[in-house]
Amino acid sequence: MIIKSEQAQIEAVKTIAQLMVAAARTAPKANALDRLEILIIEGKEKDILADEMKRISKETGVEFIGRDGYNVDDALLVVLFGTRIEPIDCPNCGFCGHENCGENRKNKGICVFNPGDLGIAIGSAISIAANHRCDNRVMFSAGKAALNLGYFHPDVKIAYGVPLSISGKSPFVDR
Repeated sequence: MIIKSEQAQIEAVKTIAQLMVAAARTAPKANALDRLEILIIEGKEKDILADEMKRISKETGVEFIGRDGYNVDDALLVVLFGTRIEPIDCPNCGFCGHENCGENRKNKGICVFNPGDLGIAIGSAISIAANHRCDNRVMFSAGKAALNLGYFHPDVKIAYGVPLSISGKSPFVDR
């Protein structure tokens, strides 16, 4: 049997994405409360995501979002990371700007631990990609487009996407 490098690269990226999901899921979280939702998208769903990013760019005039959409076109798949916004009931914290978690909920605030946990999880995940020499880029723009498209549960309010590529030259540099 002969396996061409293109097929091996596709299989490698899928394996790396799955390892990234495991790394993100097991990353430390405040109060050991897991508010994350993680998805892997490829094929049609990835193409729709890239198109939504380009649409947002045209609508808002924010050019980097369109550029990122073309980067997603060049990626083999995208790992999406999101978090629900739900206070963790940490007494006497106040980092959210409210007196307590009850006030935060009442005012629909953002618990600082939710995006903090998301960032730690993404950092853990992209270290997996880097350790396997898989090109990647953390993109706010891909997360925003995924939220617009309803890829996540409606309770997920903050998201990022990480497109993955294995090629002779990373599509995510010299942008």
